[in-house]
Amino acid sequence: MTRALAPVRVIKYTLAVIRGTEWTRSHGTTVLAVRRDDRTALAADGQVTLGDTILKQGAKKLRRLSNGQVLAGFAGTTADAQALFTKFESKLQEYRGNLERASVELAKDWRTDRVLRRLDAVLIVADARHVFLLSGNGDLIEPDDGIIAIGSGGPYALAAARALVAHTTLTAAQIAEQAMQIAAGICVYTNDQIVLEEI
Repeated sequence: MTRALAPVRVIKYTLAVIRGTEWTRSHGTTVLAVRRDDRTALAADGQVTLGDTILKQGAKKLRRLSNGQVLAGFAGTTADAQALFTKFESKLQEYRGNLERASVELAKDWRTDRVLRRLDAVLIVADARHVFLLSGNGDLIEPDDGIIAIGSGGPYALAAARALVAHTTLTAAQIAEQAMQIAAGICVYTNDQIVLEEI
Protein backbone atom coordinates (compact mmCIF):
# COMPACT_ATOMS: atom_id res chain seq x y z
CA MET A 1 0.00 0.00 0.00
CA THR A 2 1.47 3.36 -0.99
CA ARG A 3 0.95 6.42 1.11
CA ALA A 4 0.24 9.74 -0.56
CA LEU A 5 2.49 12.59 0.49
CA ALA A 6 1.07 15.94 1.41
CA PRO A 7 1.67 18.44 -1.40
CA VAL A 8 4.39 21.03 -1.00
CA ARG A 9 2.94 24.48 -0.67
CA VAL A 10 4.39 27.95 -0.76
CA ILE A 11 4.22 29.48 2.70
CA LYS A 12 4.11 33.24 3.12
CA TYR A 13 6.23 33.74 6.19
CA THR A 14 6.80 36.91 8.15
CA LEU A 15 9.79 35.85 10.27
CA ALA A 16 12.19 34.73 7.57
CA VAL A 17 15.07 33.32 9.61
CA ILE A 18 14.70 29.68 10.51
CA ARG A 19 16.51 28.73 13.72
CA GLY A 20 15.70 25.06 14.32
CA THR A 21 18.32 22.68 15.67
CA GLU A 22 19.14 21.46 12.16
CA TRP A 23 19.92 24.85 10.70
CA THR A 24 21.96 26.38 13.49
CA ARG A 25 24.85 24.02 12.57
CA SER A 26 25.76 26.23 9.61
CA HIS A 27 28.63 28.21 11.07
CA GLY A 28 30.67 30.51 8.91
CA THR A 29 27.80 31.48 6.67
CA THR A 30 25.48 34.42 6.26
CA VAL A 31 23.35 34.84 3.16
CA LEU A 32 20.81 37.66 2.80
CA ALA A 33 18.22 38.44 0.11
CA VAL A 34 16.54 41.85 -0.19
CA ARG A 35 13.79 42.84 -2.65
CA ARG A 36 13.02 46.53 -3.05
CA ASP A 37 11.63 48.63 -5.90
CA ASP A 38 11.57 45.73 -8.39
CA ARG A 39 15.23 44.89 -7.71
CA THR A 40 16.53 41.85 -5.84
CA ALA A 41 19.96 41.66 -4.22
CA LEU A 42 21.59 38.57 -2.75
CA ALA A 43 24.66 38.96 -0.53
CA ALA A 44 26.90 36.44 1.24
CA ASP A 45 30.02 36.63 3.34
CA GLY A 46 33.13 34.64 2.43
CA GLN A 47 34.06 32.95 5.69
CA VAL A 48 34.18 29.18 6.10
CA THR A 49 34.78 27.77 9.57
CA LEU A 50 35.41 24.31 10.92
CA GLY A 51 34.76 24.32 14.65
CA ASP A 52 36.57 27.37 15.99
CA THR A 53 39.00 27.63 13.06
CA ILE A 54 38.58 29.90 10.04
CA LEU A 55 39.51 27.83 6.98
CA LYS A 56 38.74 30.27 4.21
CA GLN A 57 38.02 34.00 3.92
CA GLY A 58 36.78 34.32 0.33
CA ALA A 59 34.36 31.45 -0.34
CA LYS A 60 31.77 31.92 -3.08
CA LYS A 61 28.33 31.07 -1.69
CA LEU A 62 26.26 32.64 -4.48
CA ARG A 63 25.54 31.52 -8.03
CA ARG A 64 23.71 32.92 -11.04
CA LEU A 65 21.49 30.34 -12.72
CA SER A 66 19.12 30.23 -15.70
CA ASN A 67 21.19 32.54 -17.93
CA GLY A 68 21.71 35.01 -15.06
CA GLN A 69 17.98 35.46 -14.37
CA VAL A 70 18.01 33.58 -11.03
CA LEU A 71 20.26 34.07 -8.02
CA ALA A 72 20.96 31.30 -5.50
CA GLY A 73 22.86 31.20 -2.22
CA PHE A 74 23.42 28.49 0.37
CA ALA A 75 24.19 27.76 3.99
CA GLY A 76 25.41 24.31 4.94
CA THR A 77 27.74 21.73 3.50
CA THR A 78 29.37 22.95 0.28
CA ALA A 79 29.29 19.63 -1.59
CA ASP A 80 25.62 19.19 -0.72
CA ALA A 81 24.84 22.74 -1.83
CA GLN A 82 26.62 22.18 -5.16
CA ALA A 83 24.53 19.05 -5.74
CA LEU A 84 21.37 21.03 -4.96
CA PHE A 85 22.40 23.87 -7.27
CA THR A 86 22.83 21.35 -10.10
CA LYS A 87 19.46 19.75 -9.38
CA PHE A 88 17.78 23.17 -9.08
CA GLU A 89 19.29 24.35 -12.36
CA SER A 90 17.88 21.29 -14.13
CA LYS A 91 14.45 22.11 -12.64
CA LEU A 92 14.76 25.67 -13.92
CA GLN A 93 15.54 24.36 -17.41
CA GLU A 94 12.67 21.88 -17.23
CA TYR A 95 10.21 24.62 -16.26
CA ARG A 96 11.66 27.28 -18.60
CA GLY A 97 12.99 29.58 -15.88
CA ASN A 98 9.78 29.59 -13.80
CA LEU A 99 11.31 30.09 -10.35
CA GLU A 100 8.20 29.28 -8.33
CA ARG A 101 7.47 26.03 -10.19
CA ALA A 102 11.13 24.92 -10.14
CA SER A 103 11.29 25.67 -6.40
CA VAL A 104 8.16 23.65 -5.64
CA GLU A 105 9.44 20.70 -7.65
CA LEU A 106 12.89 20.80 -6.00
CA ALA A 107 11.28 20.99 -2.55
CA LYS A 108 9.16 17.92 -3.39
CA ASP A 109 12.15 15.97 -4.68
CA TRP A 110 14.35 17.06 -1.78
CA ARG A 111 11.80 15.83 0.73
CA THR A 112 10.98 12.51 -0.96
CA ASP A 113 14.21 11.36 -2.64
CA ARG A 114 16.41 9.14 -0.42
CA VAL A 115 19.69 10.68 -1.55
CA LEU A 116 18.53 14.31 -1.65
CA ARG A 117 16.90 13.99 1.78
CA ARG A 118 20.33 13.50 3.36
CA LEU A 119 21.80 16.68 1.89
CA ASP A 120 22.70 19.21 4.58
CA ALA A 121 22.08 22.68 3.16
CA VAL A 122 19.51 25.46 2.99
CA LEU A 123 19.02 27.53 -0.18
CA ILE A 124 17.81 31.02 -0.91
CA VAL A 125 16.73 31.45 -4.53
CA ALA A 126 15.49 34.66 -6.11
CA ASP A 127 14.56 36.33 -9.35
CA ALA A 128 13.28 39.83 -10.08
CA ARG A 129 9.83 39.05 -8.58
CA HIS A 130 10.25 36.32 -5.95
CA VAL A 131 12.52 35.27 -3.09
CA PHE A 132 12.26 31.75 -1.64
CA LEU A 133 13.94 29.74 1.09
CA LEU A 134 14.14 25.99 0.40
CA SER A 135 15.05 23.23 2.85
CA GLY A 136 15.24 19.46 2.91
CA ASN A 137 12.16 19.33 5.12
CA GLY A 138 10.04 20.29 2.13
CA ASP A 139 9.89 23.90 3.24
CA LEU A 140 9.36 26.51 0.56
CA ILE A 141 9.03 29.90 2.21
CA GLU A 142 8.42 33.26 0.56
CA PRO A 143 8.87 36.18 3.01
CA ASP A 144 6.09 38.78 3.17
CA ASP A 145 8.52 41.69 3.14
CA GLY A 146 10.97 40.37 0.52
CA ILE A 147 13.79 40.01 3.05
CA ILE A 148 15.18 36.65 4.11
CA ALA A 149 18.43 35.46 5.68
CA ILE A 150 20.07 32.15 6.53
CA GLY A 151 23.16 31.01 8.39
CA SER A 152 24.73 31.90 11.69
CA GLY A 153 24.67 35.65 11.00
CA GLY A 154 21.20 35.53 9.45
CA PRO A 155 19.29 37.03 12.39
CA TYR A 156 21.64 40.04 12.53
CA ALA A 157 21.57 40.62 8.78
CA LEU A 158 17.77 40.27 8.72
CA ALA A 159 17.27 42.75 11.56
CA ALA A 160 19.65 45.27 9.99
CA ALA A 161 18.02 44.93 6.56
CA ARG A 162 14.54 45.44 7.97
CA ALA A 163 15.67 48.56 9.83
CA LEU A 164 17.34 49.94 6.71
CA VAL A 165 14.23 49.28 4.59
CA ALA A 166 12.03 51.01 7.17
CA HIS A 167 14.22 54.07 7.73
CA THR A 168 16.20 54.75 4.55
CA THR A 169 15.76 55.12 0.81
CA LEU A 170 18.75 52.89 -0.01
CA THR A 171 18.53 50.46 -2.93
CA ALA A 172 18.21 46.70 -2.44
CA ALA A 173 21.92 46.24 -3.15
CA GLN A 174 22.95 49.00 -0.74
CA ILE A 175 20.72 47.58 1.99
CA ALA A 176 22.09 44.06 1.48
CA GLU A 177 25.68 45.26 1.65
CA GLN A 178 25.17 47.46 4.72
CA ALA A 179 23.18 44.76 6.55
CA MET A 180 25.91 42.20 5.85
CA GLN A 181 28.56 44.60 7.16
CA ILE A 182 26.53 45.00 10.36
CA ALA A 183 26.17 41.21 10.69
CA ALA A 184 29.93 40.79 10.17
CA GLY A 185 30.56 43.19 13.05
CA ILE A 186 28.41 41.05 15.38
CA CYS A 187 28.69 37.39 14.30
CA VAL A 188 32.09 35.73 14.77
CA TYR A 189 31.23 33.23 12.01
CA THR A 190 30.65 36.00 9.43
CA ASN A 191 33.35 38.12 7.80
CA ASP A 192 33.24 41.37 5.86
CA GLN A 193 34.33 39.96 2.49
CA ILE A 194 30.88 40.37 0.98
CA VAL A 195 29.90 39.01 -2.43
CA LEU A 196 26.85 40.77 -3.87
CA GLU A 197 24.69 39.90 -6.87
CA GLU A 198 21.67 41.86 -8.10
CA ILE A 199 18.90 41.35 -10.64
